[in-house]
Amino acid sequence: MENFVQFQKLFREYLQIEKNASPYTVEYYNHDLDEFFSFLHQEGIGTFQEVDLPCIRLFLTTLFDKKLSRRSVSRKISSLRTFFKFLEREEIIETNAFLLITLPKASKPIPGFLYEEEMVKLFESNDARDPLGQRNLALLETLYGTGIRVSECQHLRLRDIDFSIGTMLVKGKGNKERYVPFGSFAEKALQLYIHNGRNQLLEKSETNSESVFLNARGNPITTRGIRLILKQMVEKAALTNNIHPHKLRHTFATHMLNEGADLRTVQELLGHESLSSTQIYTHVTKDHLRNIYLNSHPRAKSQE
Repeated sequence: MENFVQFQKLFREYLQIEKNASPYTVEYYNHDLDEFFSFLHQEGIGTFQEVDLPCIRLFLTTLFDKKLSRRSVSRKISSLRTFFKFLEREEIIETNAFLLITLPKASKPIPGFLYEEEMVKLFESNDARDPLGQRNLALLETLYGTGIRVSECQHLRLRDIDFSIGTMLVKGKGNKERYVPFGSFAEKALQLYIHNGRNQLLEKSETNSESVFLNARGNPITTRGIRLILKQMVEKAALTNNIHPHKLRHTFATHMLNEGADLRTVQELLGHESLSSTQIYTHVTKDHLRNIYLNSHPRAKSQE
């Protein structure tokens, strides 16, 4: 019987070193492999060579019996397909049976976003006369003005922001770096916070942190802390929407595309490897769609 755990360890090293995968990605792969190895053990399958098409179909049946969504099943199959491709490269197996499996693509839901009027209410909910208000406004301007992920925002350091050219260096998934521009509103909010409110917060801490965003005790803020701040903003602004950092990312992409930005540019700004990841944002608001129609179709407007 093959030592499955040994190959799982080798695969994990391959993901970390050669593929430069993020810790979250490695964790998902490990979880999927643990589940598959447990299935193999229950079925009395002791080698990877024994994993054939009927075996995989049986595994699929067990996944659907657990009431997993088609999207979750597709992700697990994708993980295992990659793992068996690795085994094929290492000449542990001759053929990758997972290449024979195709699953219908699940429809991707349209991401939720905020209208500009709702964003205005959020901005107005912050009182920039105190340190926390300055921080919250700078945080909101950064997330909405750049479209960066909450983890990328949380990891921002002072040295990553270049005010002279209006860009920030962002470390994304898999430690991949990219430069993201920011506008005048974000610049003004960041300058005020960094030179004023942040210094006041830093005095409450014994450390001299380089993190841009600090909590009320002067320590680096957490992603959970950022979500809590946004929740409090929503309550102050009396909005009914449930707002999380990723919704601001959706809003950034939607507003950019609605104002004429091309898909490739938005892809680069968001840090997406594949254009297909960005295409979920190609929806437009009903008002925007109607305006385009009225201004573009020769028989849309009355001739009176």
